[in-house]
Amino acid sequence: VQLQASGGGLVQAGGSLRLSCTTSGRYPTGWFRRSPGEDREFVAAISWSGEPTAFADSVKGRFTISRDNAKNTVYLQMNSLKPEDTATYYCAAKGLFALTEIYRYSYQYDNWGQGTQVTVSS
Repeated sequence: VQLQASGGGLVQAGGSLRLSCTTSGRYPTGWFRRSPGEDREFVAAISWSGEPTAFADSVKGRFTISRDNAKNTVYLQMNSLKPEDTATYYCAAKGLFALTEIYRYSYQYDNWGQGTQVTVSS
């Protein structure tokens, strides 16, 4: 399984970014983030089928996750960004078929992308 994350950048507070995770196939996928000095934390996840999805409380209502199966790409749409959203964002894929399972913990994923930096200025 290969993953390529992209779409990070510098944005002002209140702005939006869309991250993309392009994989070599179709897998249950998650997004995690890590800030300097902090542990990696769960952000969002989507099942193989596209439903259900799950979000961390800190991003619920601001972020959405979706997938375009024709492009083997999962998107993380981030709106109303806050300085505390600043982090390196990683996508992860679980290399098995599980129609409606979602995975919230990093240990459940066996494939990781290289990370994309998101910086939100105040």
